[in-house]
Amino acid sequence: MTHDHDAPVLRDLTPAFKWAVGLNAGYVLIEAAAGFATGSLALLADAAHNLTDVAGLLIAWGAMAAAKRPPSERFSYGFGRSTILAALANGVAILLGVGAVVWEAVQRFAEPVVVPAGTILIVALIGIAINAGTALLFRESRHSDLNAEGAFLHMAADAAVSLGVVLAAIGIMATGWTWLDPLVAILVSLVIAWTAYGLLRSALGLSLDAVPPGLDRAAVEAWLKERAGAASVHDLHIWPLSTTSVALTAHLVMPGGHPGDRFLEKITEELEHQFGIGHATIQIELGDAEECKLAPTTVV
Repeated sequence: MTHDHDAPVLRDLTPAFKWAVGLNAGYVLIEAAAGFATGSLALLADAAHNLTDVAGLLIAWGAMAAAKRPPSERFSYGFGRSTILAALANGVAILLGVGAVVWEAVQRFAEPVVVPAGTILIVALIGIAINAGTALLFRESRHSDLNAEGAFLHMAADAAVSLGVVLAAIGIMATGWTWLDPLVAILVSLVIAWTAYGLLRSALGLSLDAVPPGLDRAAVEAWLKERAGAASVHDLHIWPLSTTSVALTAHLVMPGGHPGDRFLEKITEELEHQFGIGHATIQIELGDAEECKLAPTTVV
């Protein structure tokens, strides 16, 4: 069984984040202004969506900056966990905003408002260009940086959402059905809610020290047991230090004696190489005393 996670050479994504935040913040202002001016809920819903994207980009950017800050006496693990808390708050705020937009859209079905479909079409086409262009900024780094991957996927999804607004505008121009606008607003809001739910669920799991997604705890445990001289492993814990950094602690029982510092150095290097766990602490036990009080799986 192999779990190849070679440590990538991370690029400096500061320029990409600057362009991404600048372009999307500018587009939010344009789209919101057009939405208020035309009364288009579809544009306002998409503007709200893009505003959350700016927040998401800032969170990712902040995570990159936080990872560079050294730990302090009080914050001995550094400040990476602040990105998890920010994502959690962001998810809650997005869901509240979605509820407000959906409520207003339902009211519009009872009292339709005529909106200039041509304006909506032009603004949404600009959105496709900006979102697709922003996604391209992270294309090369997406496979080696989780923040870049998240930004790429989010921007690519936004381009698809803007395409939905374009189709609604074309439908209004062709049929005159103004109810297409609140319908698209609700559909866009559902897309946002689904994204926010995933964000909220992931952030909540990380904030509760859940094993990060994509990392198999059982596979890590089996791998540790296979090390030369190891009889068993217990008190295994894997948790996130930030959205990009993972820590591990474990007790490794080795009846033949302590294998030495070089063994510990090698095992931590291999944990990072094979599983992407960059901060590992291994405690060696000889197993010649009473059972470790932390051995039971029900004990923390």
